[in-house]
Amino acid sequence: MKILFVCLGNICRSPLAEGIMKSKVEKAGLTASIKVDSAGFEPFHRGDPPDYRAARVAGNHGLDISNHRARLFTTNDFDTCDLIFIMDHNNYRDVLLEARNHEDEAKVDYLMNVVNPGKNQPVPDPWYGNMKNFEETFKILDVAIDHLLSRIEKSLPE
Repeated sequence: MKILFVCLGNICRSPLAEGIMKSKVEKAGLTASIKVDSAGFEPFHRGDPPDYRAARVAGNHGLDISNHRARLFTTNDFDTCDLIFIMDHNNYRDVLLEARNHEDEAKVDYLMNVVNPGKNQPVPDPWYGNMKNFEETFKILDVAIDHLLSRIEKSLPE
């Protein structure tokens, strides 16, 4: 299974989600079963490392996301990913605009729907905030990813 997290620039929320998920997948001993990636839509950040505040918050929680480099979402992601989780309404619209069919669309959902199904709640973008905002976003992602991993583990063959 391959999971993709998508935000605007792929330098704040989605690399944090990727880092959290990779860590939890590793701790659960599922690295052979679950692959994780992230992408964005803002070409200005292509190739950039995570925002320094995202990297610092991740580091404060024992995660190293410094090797991440921002990349753009592509239509090919529908072919290589099983689940595509987006962070907000604009990301949802942007990903669906790339969808070629209903099969592509079925792979896309709001990450927060794993916590509050059907609510389509966004993950707050900490970009214009401070370290407190990045910490709050980290905590929201951490809870959502706990829910996601629990759901995935229940669906894996034993």
